[in-house]
Amino acid sequence: MPTTEVAVLLDNVRSLANVGAIFRSADGVGARHVYLAGISPTPEHPRLAKTALGAEATVPWSHDPDPLSAARRAVDDGFDLWILEGDGEDLFSPAAANRRPVCLVAGHERAGVDPRMRAHATRVVRIPMCGAKTSLNVATAVTVALYGVRFGLRSAADGP
Repeated sequence: MPTTEVAVLLDNVRSLANVGAIFRSADGVGARHVYLAGISPTPEHPRLAKTALGAEATVPWSHDPDPLSAARRAVDDGFDLWILEGDGEDLFSPAAANRRPVCLVAGHERAGVDPRMRAHATRVVRIPMCGAKTSLNVATAVTVALYGVRFGLRSAADGP
């Protein structure tokens, strides 16, 4: 049973395929909103539907050219901002447990989240990586984080 309400803010995520996949994941967890910012494509783009498969019509969304304005709107809508970046605390640590609504912020595939966004964030979190690579595709990372926050996934080290 879901415990934490979620939303997503995409800060200049440029790939239609990634944004469409994130809409599907947002629908899957019952996200309240997808905030699109900067160059992130919107569902008005006809090719976004190819990967969103209808989820773009089921999840409320908005677009703001300024990522900071989108962040302020999410905060005004009652969300804590959690930035998803490689230098944050472990998403699955007990310290990351949360009951307040969370808006996960994911950034540009190469440049990451606008550094000015950190001043508005409650937390910066990362997905732990065990292999040679230090990051996941943005759509995959957002999906893992959405499900972790929404349904309270725990690290395997926490036991059953």
